[in-house]
Amino acid sequence: MQATDSSTAAAFGLRSLSPSLGAEITGLDLGQPVSPAVFKQLYAAFLRYQVLLFPPMDVPPAAQVAFAKHFGEVQVHVMAQYHADGFPELYRLSNVDADGRLKGEHPDMGTLAWHTDGSWQRITGQATIIYGEVIPPAGGETHFCDMYGAYERLDDSWKARIENLRAIHNLDFSRTRRHGKDLMTEAQRLAKPPVDQPVVRIHPETGRACLFLGDHAEYIAGMDYDEGRALIEALNVLAIHPDLSYEHRWTPRQLILWDNRCVLHRATDYDSLNQARVVRRCTVLGEAPQGLKPMMRS
Repeated sequence: MQATDSSTAAAFGLRSLSPSLGAEITGLDLGQPVSPAVFKQLYAAFLRYQVLLFPPMDVPPAAQVAFAKHFGEVQVHVMAQYHADGFPELYRLSNVDADGRLKGEHPDMGTLAWHTDGSWQRITGQATIIYGEVIPPAGGETHFCDMYGAYERLDDSWKARIENLRAIHNLDFSRTRRHGKDLMTEAQRLAKPPVDQPVVRIHPETGRACLFLGDHAEYIAGMDYDEGRALIEALNVLAIHPDLSYEHRWTPRQLILWDNRCVLHRATDYDSLNQARVVRRCTVLGEAPQGLKPMMRS
C-alpha cells in the first residue's frame, strides 16, 4: 500500500504490521530532514495505525531530535542521568558503560511492565520515538497494545464503574517498586510530584475513548488505597489482549514510534548480564488528558 495523498503519493510505502495496530513505513530517510508535506501524511498514518516502524537506517542523535520536533515540544526527562549524546531531549537505555563494557545490571526494570510514557506528569507524552543502536540476539523486544480496543472490550458494568475515576500517577512509585531501590534524587521527586489522570481518556485528535493506566498509576483518587491498587491491577490485566497487540522483534538501526495517548507498551527481558542492549528514546509532550467528562478545577 502506498500513501494516497496526491501531493505525497510516492513519498513512502506503508504495510500493516498486525490486524489491530502498527504499520511499517518504507522509502523515507529519517537521517535527512522531513518536509512538512511528507510529515502531514506521516502524521495521518500515526493517528490511524498508532505504531509506526521504520526499517534499518542511520539516524544520528541530532536527526532523531529534529524529527521528534515535527510532532511538538520534546520532553527533557527529569532523570538527567539518562540523557544522551549531548541532547537533553534524548534518553539512553543501556547496560553498557562509556568504555563499552557491560554494567552487569538492567538499565530500567520499569520498562518491563506495561506503561505509557510520561503519564506521571500533567502534560503527558504524545509520541515516543526509539532508535535501536545495539540489539541482543534474544529478548529485548518491545510489545504494544491498543487501548481503544481495551476500553471497548470492557463490559458495561466496568465502564460504568470507571467512567469518572481518576488515578494518581507517580514516577517515584513505579521506579522504586520495580527496582527495589529509589533511583530518583530528592530534587527529582520534588520536580515531578504525583498527578491525577482520568482512567478513561478521550484522545484529543480522534475523539475515541481509551483506557489510560499502566504501571505508573499508583492508586485511585478518593478510594481506599488497597482497593484502588486492586482495581488498577485488575484493569491493567484486562487491558492486554493478544489480538490487539503487536510484538516487535528489533533489528539494529530500526526506529519505531507510537502514540502514548492510546497505546500501552513494554520491553521484554533479556540477558542483561551478558548481552548488550542500547536504545535511545525521546518523548514528545502532548496535552493534559481529558476524561469522559471535563475535569472541574477551582
